[in-house]
Amino acid sequence: MTFHLTTGEIPELDELLRLYDSADWTAYTCDPQALARALRQSSFVWTARSECGKLVGLVRGLSDDVSILFVQDILVLPDWQRRGVGRALMNAVLIRYAHVMQMALLTDDGPAQLAFYESLGFQNTRNLGLNACYRANMQTDS
Repeated sequence: MTFHLTTGEIPELDELLRLYDSADWTAYTCDPQALARALRQSSFVWTARSECGKLVGLVRGLSDDVSILFVQDILVLPDWQRRGVGRALMNAVLIRYAHVMQMALLTDDGPAQLAFYESLGFQNTRNLGLNACYRANMQTDS
């Protein structure tokens, strides 16, 4: 299976929903318009498509193009995982933003995810004597 990468393309909403659904990222798919808006407002979006044009992967994030780059989402359809799609998407970002001082992302604590990012040169902050702080902005109905 071969694929090609494109930058700057915002996929159609139905394609996005299929991709995000495949990862069970319901926080995104429960509000499709917010998902579309998040992609439009991202600093970068790279997509991976199969030879027949099917969306098989995506990476997006935010950057000031000087001091920080934050990878927000990287997704690959389950049938396309372990075929180099995620690595190609991340390498495209790493090459484009090689001059940026710091690159960051949040990921699950699974061994496969950690090994993937470590293979790309990322280090877990707990191994560096650093702390990563996180706050989810939870909306309430009250």
